[in-house]
Amino acid sequence: MKGENDMSKYFMDLRIFDNTQTTLLNSTGNDLSPEMKTYYQKRLIDNAEPELLHDQFGSKYPIPRNGGKTTEFRRYSSLKKALTPLTEGVTPSGNKLNVSTVNATVSQYGDYIEISDVLDLTAIDRNIEEATKLLGSQAGRTLDTITREVITAGTNVMYAPKVSGSTETEVLARGSLDATALLTPKMIRKAAAKLKRMNAKPIDDSFVAIIHPDVACDLQGDPEWIEAHKYATPENIYNGEIGKIAGVRFVETTEAKIIGPSFGAGLARYTLKTALDGTGSTNIVVEEAISADEATAITAAIAAGQTTIIVGDKTAALASVSAGAAGSAKFVTTAAVKSVSAGATVCGGGAAADGGAVYITMVIGLNAYGITDIEGGGLQHIIKQLGSAGSADPLNQRATTGWKALKTAERLVEENMVRIEHCSASFGATAESN
Repeated sequence: MKGENDMSKYFMDLRIFDNTQTTLLNSTGNDLSPEMKTYYQKRLIDNAEPELLHDQFGSKYPIPRNGGKTTEFRRYSSLKKALTPLTEGVTPSGNKLNVSTVNATVSQYGDYIEISDVLDLTAIDRNIEEATKLLGSQAGRTLDTITREVITAGTNVMYAPKVSGSTETEVLARGSLDATALLTPKMIRKAAAKLKRMNAKPIDDSFVAIIHPDVACDLQGDPEWIEAHKYATPENIYNGEIGKIAGVRFVETTEAKIIGPSFGAGLARYTLKTALDGTGSTNIVVEEAISADEATAITAAIAAGQTTIIVGDKTAALASVSAGAAGSAKFVTTAAVKSVSAGATVCGGGAAADGGAVYITMVIGLNAYGITDIEGGGLQHIIKQLGSAGSADPLNQRATTGWKALKTAERLVEENMVRIEHCSASFGATAESN
């Protein structure tokens, strides 16, 4: 990685069976040439790499062959200052290396597309081309999300304060955020200062922030924002880079993590049908339908302890859910919910206090995390032609194209990255988990 820090080196001992060549089983008269194999393999990687925004700033390690699935990253701790003067003619005691290790295990991921025999060979080639583009994008987004989930689970976190006029209220937990807790230049400067205090080194000349387009939309109107094309050297920008504030360079991706409200079953928001007066009610009737399958999933979430329900600006404990058509389905709470207007949002917990989504912006320094390198053997493209499945395809009706990859990521230095949790004034009320 550019700007390697000589003070902190990482080593990996990973050897695993891997074949980076495209696999192609023979079928009579319809073999793709070696040149086509290479072309499709390259095409898959070319379409995967632009999606790897989170991987872009990790310390990259290839996947060698033969020897197991466990990766060992090694970190050498910095030495303390040598402030004791030397005595003339006396050899000092010297120092020792302090090595800590972080272990990670690679896992395999993949998918494929089946192509029918109703097309002739030329048409199949064109469809393989289009399928390869789609699969490459899917592979990139999949592998990038694996990295994202690792680094956004770090321990170094800051929460945007809630702002009302000139008054700021400190936030100490995700569940206390609301639509007034926004990402601001002040928060970015504080995150950069926090990294500097912990002696994190920049990547090249700056720390880097990974930001969602929703948040970028809110932030780009700020007078401190500098567009990437206005840089002194705009040719030296990262993939996805859109601008900077306070010396922090921003890379935009729709895969920047969003945490939306949920009942623990992937179900986000409903709408309160009937207003709740000062007496209140335990029956929370919603305008949308709730299917039997949805009710079953929510019931399972309740049994697992995920009982928080937000009704407008009120929070309650969920006791049960009743499936039904639009306007008759309802949630039942353990205590009456009072004084909420019709049309208010009804949703699960896990995100902001007002039911809005929580966005995560990662501010990253050098050598914060390690990843496997897809061009070192982690990503393969596999094409199987008509009839290659043998007795499973006796009429030569199916060809497939797919990918598989070995992947892991691991946080190496918590002090070299900080997670900022905040909301979005423009989009937070409707955004869902990604």
